[in-house]
Amino acid sequence: MTVPPVELDDLADPAAGFPQATREQWRTLAAEVLRRSGWDGSPDEAEAALTTMTYDGVAVAALYDAADLPAAPRTTRAPGPWDVRQRHADPDPAATREAIHADLENGVTSLWLDLNAIDPAALPAVLDGVLLDLAPVVLDAGPRTAEAAETFLRLIEGMAGGTAPPGGNLGADPIGLAARTGATVDTGATVDTGAAVALARRCAADHPGLRAITVDALPYHDAGGADAEELGCSVATGVAYLRALTGAGLTAEQAFGQLEFRYAATADQFLTIAKLRAARRLWARVAEVTGVAGEPGRQLQHAVTSSAMMTVRDPWVNMLRTTVACFAAGVGGADAVTVQPFDACLGLPDAFARRIARNTQSLLVEEANVARVADPAGGSWYVERLTDDLASRAWEWFREIERAGGMAAALERLVPERLAATRARRADNLAHRRDPITGVSEFPDLKERPVSRRPGPGLAVTSGGVSGGGLPVMRYAEEFEALRDLADAQPSRPTVFLATIGPVAAHTARATFAANLFAAGGVTTVTSGPGTDPAAIAAAFRDCGTPVACLCSSDRLYGEHAAAVAAALREAGARKVWLAGKGEYEGVDATLYAGCDALGVLRATFDDLGVDR
Repeated sequence: MTVPPVELDDLADPAAGFPQATREQWRTLAAEVLRRSGWDGSPDEAEAALTTMTYDGVAVAALYDAADLPAAPRTTRAPGPWDVRQRHADPDPAATREAIHADLENGVTSLWLDLNAIDPAALPAVLDGVLLDLAPVVLDAGPRTAEAAETFLRLIEGMAGGTAPPGGNLGADPIGLAARTGATVDTGATVDTGAAVALARRCAADHPGLRAITVDALPYHDAGGADAEELGCSVATGVAYLRALTGAGLTAEQAFGQLEFRYAATADQFLTIAKLRAARRLWARVAEVTGVAGEPGRQLQHAVTSSAMMTVRDPWVNMLRTTVACFAAGVGGADAVTVQPFDACLGLPDAFARRIARNTQSLLVEEANVARVADPAGGSWYVERLTDDLASRAWEWFREIERAGGMAAALERLVPERLAATRARRADNLAHRRDPITGVSEFPDLKERPVSRRPGPGLAVTSGGVSGGGLPVMRYAEEFEALRDLADAQPSRPTVFLATIGPVAAHTARATFAANLFAAGGVTTVTSGPGTDPAAIAAAFRDCGTPVACLCSSDRLYGEHAAAVAAALREAGARKVWLAGKGEYEGVDATLYAGCDALGVLRATFDDLGVDR
């Protein structure tokens, strides 16, 4: 077959020859689909019906076009591999040293040492054999920052050349420490930045490749905060440090060069991409205002896969969560990325989990080539709009913090109250499974084999401890997992009887829904089998030996049989009768449906079953 020649002009417009699609046509088609689910609105209302809101109040639409593209400038990281940064928190120096060498020999390019768990005095032993002139080290020592920094600087200064490689950080973060623990050096809302400033001056003078200060935004994320709230707190903290540093004699460029920002990366791919892009834009605005242009004012970003999203139950799913988060962090332009091992919720990760964590990054960098393109999400109407909206909300929040007297003062009341409100909304969505957690609140596996690890601070999160205060720490799955633990601790597993009315086709969907909901709390279910005879269903219920039942069938069969079956179950000793679906029927106590309070249902079920909570 002869293929006719193709002129380049023929490829200029791939849509040439096709009818032009319009937004109005899309709305009409979308409205037709929505009406099949019972929605009753006009095509002009279809777009709003499909729009969702983030916890910051940013609208996420179902459709974007060129009209949504903002005019704001893009701030990007140069293409090239990001820094693969592995965290270590094993208090055993020998075990940590062995894990560090395994990491550095297999793709890790920098180290993050949790010196809240590892004794700072053990740094020489922990880093024995590590080429500190090649492998950047980031410290995280909380209240022992000065001690840890001094020990580390002595190690560096004892090397040939006596300078650290670019990328390391001493981890001073007095405002972050106050957020984590409630501890302040002075009274009131004053945070002492003197030690951090002294370290920054020393780094600027003697170790130009080493930074002294980490602006850690993880405490605000771990407290249940939203993305713009995390961003606004980080910018306010960074500005507070700039003031302290320049007030102590550093130039503005030197002050910018002493800061590194740490953000959470979640399994919400696009929000993570937009958050990191928005963070650079916000910090570029701060640099512009302070007269620092170009590379010296660029924000250095360290992205860490979220501790809040990790689960104890079905921890293998955490591999999927962290892979998506790592991809989003790389696409979003993070300079360094830490992937938390899938078993981090369970204690100290084992060698296999650390290997998977570092290889996740190696695959994305080396095989998927994610790092070869600068700002790969740039130009997307959706991502650009989301970035712009997120940056605007974060800037408003930053200005509110500034009006309250700055970040240190805002930690007294403004920040905790704002985060508490967001945390409450998030908790409500989790309880109602509007924010589903795979393997926990959705598709739980009651037969999963438990995974155990050595005790230790596996997650990159520090709760209040120095003074017993600080922002609370939230993990999204913890309330469901607490019920699972309670169910597992019973002599026999709590059970609910599913009264499946009618043929299999009539009850399968609702029986599956009910079984999954109860399983989210560790409650197993037993079904009656197909049929509509109330006496037969009641007999099966008596054999099951549980006082709680749930009717499962179609709306039509509920109308015909629900009341009779409920009465028979009551006669057989049922203490509580649920119904999967909506509607009021005689003898039914309450209903289960998509969006119902699943945690409330589970707690009530435990009470009905006589389980002491």
